[in-house]
Amino acid sequence: MEWRASHILVKDRSLAQELLKKIKQGANFESVAREFSTCPSKSKGGDLGWFGPGKMVKPFEDAVNRLGNGSVSDIVSTQFGYHIIKVTGKK
Repeated sequence: MEWRASHILVKDRSLAQELLKKIKQGANFESVAREFSTCPSKSKGGDLGWFGPGKMVKPFEDAVNRLGNGSVSDIVSTQFGYHIIKVTGKK
């Protein structure tokens, strides 16, 4: 299984909660990623491209594995900070 995903990475949990709320209310995921994410992928709207098992940290991979295509995660905590993940493909 391979996945394609985008994410928004921030250091502050309360900011992550605020951004997730905006997205659930209809804000554009890619626009929010460009404005707020601290990951270099922000320039591509958070797009991380395709990746397979073992390429991402376990909590991130577990979340992607549970989500359906087009779904947005709840907040996922890793050693890098707080992620909001959107799955954009599975194959």
